[in-house]
Amino acid sequence: MLPACLPAWRLRIPTTPPSKSLHGNDYCYCLLVLFATSSQLSSLISQKHIGRSWSNMKPTVIDGGFGTQLASYLGSCVDEDPLWSARMLSTHADLVMKVHLDFLKAGAQLIRTNSYQASVGGFVEHLGLSEVESLELIKKSVQLAQTAVQKYKEENDAAPADIPILGSVGPYGACLHDGSEYFGYEGMQLTLEQLIDWHRPRIQALDEAGLKVLAVETIPSLLEARAVSHLLKEEFPHLRFWLSFSCKDGERISEGTLIKDAAAECWQIACAQLEAIGVNCVHPAYVSSLLKSIKEANSSIPLVAYPNSGEQYIAGKGWQENGEKVSQFVQEWLPLGTRFVGGCCRTYPRDIEEILSQVGKISAADP
Repeated sequence: MLPACLPAWRLRIPTTPPSKSLHGNDYCYCLLVLFATSSQLSSLISQKHIGRSWSNMKPTVIDGGFGTQLASYLGSCVDEDPLWSARMLSTHADLVMKVHLDFLKAGAQLIRTNSYQASVGGFVEHLGLSEVESLELIKKSVQLAQTAVQKYKEENDAAPADIPILGSVGPYGACLHDGSEYFGYEGMQLTLEQLIDWHRPRIQALDEAGLKVLAVETIPSLLEARAVSHLLKEEFPHLRFWLSFSCKDGERISEGTLIKDAAAECWQIACAQLEAIGVNCVHPAYVSSLLKSIKEANSSIPLVAYPNSGEQYIAGKGWQENGEKVSQFVQEWLPLGTRFVGGCCRTYPRDIEEILSQVGKISAADP
């Protein structure tokens, strides 16, 4: 019987001799798959990344802090808004597209939709929309990203043919606008089913808009990571995703679980769909330790890392400008198996340029 992490449709099983259908190495690989044990299959999956188009390539540079760059045009009102950057889907669609273009021009090889803090409940409460209108606004985040990519390609002959767009799926805590995404949900008595029900319409909207890959990000608790992993496995098995946690230190996610334990469980649930597991919006000094912990859980897990600048946000005072350059840490992360690298809050297009430069230097030195 095939293990859950290896769907049968991903096997390349030869039906004709290798001289007519497959190269010899691929033919041998298929035979290995057919006769391997479950533990051996897990290793083979990590080596071949079966059925995945770009996670098995050289490290991909992703975009930076969307709300941060948006605030450079609109000011502090972005950070103070209960919908954060998601309000601008309704009020400043032109700027949403401009921010996407800013990161693409800086060299981002992958962008995420402006849907991190988008939710049906949030749009109903703060924009006065209906449920149907709220779902359409989430889909609009995809359309704006697609338009930005198309515009970038039209204006740049050297633009890559394929610029992936990932649907940003932020945590439940973000909609509360109280910092819960950095502390967890202690005392809220949330259940797995409640979190699944909350995430379902957002993911369905991104799916219906045509996306194939999601960025499930800033997840503060194992319960929520478990909920999203089960939801995607059971109801959206055709979607792939990465899962990134917010963390309190170099070992634990925000609500206190060891990241290696959280990663191990989520990989067990949905490894067939997971592009990577990692961290985002954490201090860059914590990242190396956290990534090493994930690898301790399972060395085959590809990694994603896009920390913030290390600056602290204080309500009523704003950001305390004492951050780090994310690019200076990249040389630590790539050798650990990091497949996606970029920035989160307080990282700008100039930071993505610097990260891209570092990735290029490291890749050139280790082709």
